[in-house]
Amino acid sequence: MELTYLRTFCTVVDKGSYTRAADELGYAQPSVTAQIAKLEALYGATLLERSGRGMVPTFAGRNLLPYARQMLALSEEAKAVITGGDQGMLNIGSIETLAAYYLPPRLHRYREQYPGMQLRVQPGSEADIITAVMDRSVQFGLIFDAAYSAEELITLPLREEALYVVTHPQHPLAAGQEVTPEQLEGEMLVLTEHTCTYRKQLLQVLRESGVTAREGMEFGNLEGIKQAVKHGWGTGFLPRYAVEEELRTGALTGIPLKGQREPFYIQLIYRKELHLSPAFIQFIAELKQPGN
Repeated sequence: MELTYLRTFCTVVDKGSYTRAADELGYAQPSVTAQIAKLEALYGATLLERSGRGMVPTFAGRNLLPYARQMLALSEEAKAVITGGDQGMLNIGSIETLAAYYLPPRLHRYREQYPGMQLRVQPGSEADIITAVMDRSVQFGLIFDAAYSAEELITLPLREEALYVVTHPQHPLAAGQEVTPEQLEGEMLVLTEHTCTYRKQLLQVLRESGVTAREGMEFGNLEGIKQAVKHGWGTGFLPRYAVEEELRTGALTGIPLKGQREPFYIQLIYRKELHLSPAFIQFIAELKQPGN
């Protein structure tokens, strides 16, 4: 029963409330409350508390959370091995842009082949995803960065992806073949959150060129950035996969930035000792395929 309680605990943390966790798990809310109470009694500590953002883990809860995710992931991995690898839970850590624009068509095809596999996508920063793969909270991580390597991990570059300065089609920069860092002097920038790898590359290129960045807006999601650029509030810097539809329709214009330091890749990471069941092998194969 402890694994059930741990799964409920993780779901409450992810959803931020007992009610939403109950809906996700198919339980009545009193059942969720009772399971959390039993887990707290088992560990002798209060694990969740109410805040302005809903239910959040306490200090003890934050310490338990990575272990809980790891135990659940290992349980599902064992189940997949024992059943021949065609059912169980596939946990994927992914940065938000890839979860929104790269994964959906590939996961759709995958589910058609492995309907018995439950899929869980855990969004986060690149650092969070690498940590989750390292501690086995997820089996696979999907990141977007310059070529990454770590001794404990296998890294599969899925494809190189261009980064564009993204503007309104009537913006003066839209007519050029490329944008120099100097042309962004004084330009209002609409940026992703500070942990974003390609935001860091843009700001580094500007610093090395002696350009003062004007960080006008910051959004935690891509749609906010794209809407801001469409309204002419500033200029963005995004990977091509996130704006393919807008580039195709002409709603936005994407121009390469001169002076980018190194190419960026969509990369799949997993632990070297991960048992690659047939379902996991097929998942890797699907991620290598074109989206449509």
